[in-house]
Order: sequence, then structure tokens, then C-alpha cells
Amino acid sequence: MNRKNHWDNVYAGKSTSALGWYELHLRTSLSWIKALNLAVDAPLIDVGGGASTLVDDLLDAGHRSITVLDISEQALSSARTRLGKKADLVTWLAEDITSVELPAHRYAVWHDRAVFHFLTELEQQRQYRANLVHALQPGGLLIIGTFALEAPPRCSGLPVHRYSQEQLSNTLGEEFKLVKHHKELHVTPGGVEQVYLYCQFSKD
Repeated sequence: MNRKNHWDNVYAGKSTSALGWYELHLRTSLSWIKALNLAVDAPLIDVGGGASTLVDDLLDAGHRSITVLDISEQALSSARTRLGKKADLVTWLAEDITSVELPAHRYAVWHDRAVFHFLTELEQQRQYRANLVHALQPGGLLIIGTFALEAPPRCSGLPVHRYSQEQLSNTLGEEFKLVKHHKELHVTPGGVEQVYLYCQFSKD
């Protein structure tokens, strides 16, 4: 089964609130974005946004240049249905982040919670990084949440790559300077404990 079919099946098989990575509000992501004091028209992309409520909270905070990208059309459809007419304010991309063509130097903020750690092959990581370098503005910010070293080795039936902040910095490369990092315990709706590593990088 390819990755798109896998994730469409995951989203079709459970309600959003029953998914392993579900949080009612992504508090760390929201607080870090709020601290940037962005203009409301500063372009943001939520990579792997799926059915996450981050887009709801960003719209409520006044942001008006939001792109949500996810490999699963099923996930994006769920988010659009939840938002109703507000969905028209968002750009939706049903694409694979390792192969999508994004506009050059478009985004002021690139947000990713729980996508990058599913890219366990070096070529996948290289393609992701190439898109990140291409699409993020000079001086732009990357906010990324991956499984920390203490987290389980699998999630949603797939293996994951776990990171320390040093390993993540080395993987992303010298274009990205670590600004801050934070570990957070996430307990899934099924009671599984997962330690996330959140990092914020600036693109030099």
C-alpha cells in the first residue's frame, strides 16, 4: 500500500478525535506562532495539517494567508467540512511533501507536527528538505514537531525516525539555525505516551 492510501485509510477508519496525534489545540505551535507577531497576511503553511485544528485557531487569530498540505484528501475533506464557509479562506493542497512543487520563497512560517518523522528513508528526507529550502523565505521560520528519542519506534502502523535536537539540526543542514526547542509528553486517545521534540529554526 502506498503512503497516500495508508493515510486515507487511517482517516477514513477513525474519527479525528480518536487519532493518535490528536490534540484539541496545538498549544506549543500556537504559542510559538503567536510570539512571532506576524502580520495577518504573512503566508504560513501547515505541512501534514490533515484534520488538525491548527488552521481553525490561526483563522480565529486573524491570519488570512494559510496553506494546509496533506497527502490525504480524506483528512483535508474532514477539515474543510468542519470549517464550513471559513474553508474558503484557506489554500488546500492534497499533495505529498516529498514530491509537491511549491512556490519559491513563498512562506514566512513552515509548520510541521508529525510528518517529518515518518520519512525514514534518506531520499525522502532529502526531498522534504529540498522543498523546505525552496519554499521558505530567507529569514523564515520552521516550527517542527517530531518524535523524540524517548518516543515509541512506531506510530499508526508505520516506523518513525526519532530525533534529538542535535540530530534534527544535522539532518536539516547548515541553512537552518536552531532558535529554541522543547519536549512535550503527548498521550494518545488510546493512552499511549509519546514524547515530542518541538524545535524552531530560522532559515539563514
